[in-house]
Amino acid sequence: MNSFNIFLVEDDPWYGELLKYHLSLNPDYEISLYTKAKDCLSNLHLKPDVICIDFGLPDMKGDKLLQEIHKINNTIPVVVISGQEDISVAVNLIKAGCRDYIIKDENTKELLWNAVMNIRENVSLRHEVEDLKEKLEQKYSFEKTIIGQSPSIKKTFSLIEKAIKTNVNVSITGETGTGKEVVAQAIHFNSDRKKKPFVAVNMAAIPKELIESELFGHEKGAFTGAAGQKSGKFEEAQGGTLFLDEIAELDLSLQSKYCVYCKNVRL
Repeated sequence: MNSFNIFLVEDDPWYGELLKYHLSLNPDYEISLYTKAKDCLSNLHLKPDVICIDFGLPDMKGDKLLQEIHKINNTIPVVVISGQEDISVAVNLIKAGCRDYIIKDENTKELLWNAVMNIRENVSLRHEVEDLKEKLEQKYSFEKTIIGQSPSIKKTFSLIEKAIKTNVNVSITGETGTGKEVVAQAIHFNSDRKKKPFVAVNMAAIPKELIESELFGHEKGAFTGAAGQKSGKFEEAQGGTLFLDEIAELDLSLQSKYCVYCKNVRL
């Protein structure tokens, strides 16, 4: 497993070494100890995974240091350690983007250990999601998923390229089993919408009286059996792509009605 880089900013050398020693009990942690805020800021190019700062640093207060860190890189989680028990200070720091606020007392070491561990788990999950998204984008590269050299396939590639570069709704026609959803995925995962959801709906499988609820959702009590609030497929696909499979099964008046609501979704 890769090392987890921690910046520890504490102006009390003895206390800083104590926290550093405690965290270093995990061999995967690589810890850099600084006594001044300016030293922390000048080393942000080393890309720490988390920064633990003392609120009462002599050259810069914790709230100001948090602000300066976020100006340079607002994705780095910051934990503030403070002797102040004023709840308003903690609330303001959390609102400003502080990941955790720890009071200096006999439990500080354990609380800091748990805070860093939780942040590491979140960072690992985020990296895993990013890797999966990258693999997904590669998987749906249409040159790899749609194989063929015939004139018809080459024409399909050309049409896909045009669809990728625009935000217009796309109609994909073809017999069952010819790969309409594969084409829809290729368009989505190669377009600017690739980081947003791709939602596929089989319109032929939804009873006519439930279609509006399925697509647009409903509030609790909107109709008999609506026990709770439910988001619709348009909302789920916000900013991404909604693939309405077998849409030809719908009445023409309903098709045109639903297309009115696709402002932030590609159909």
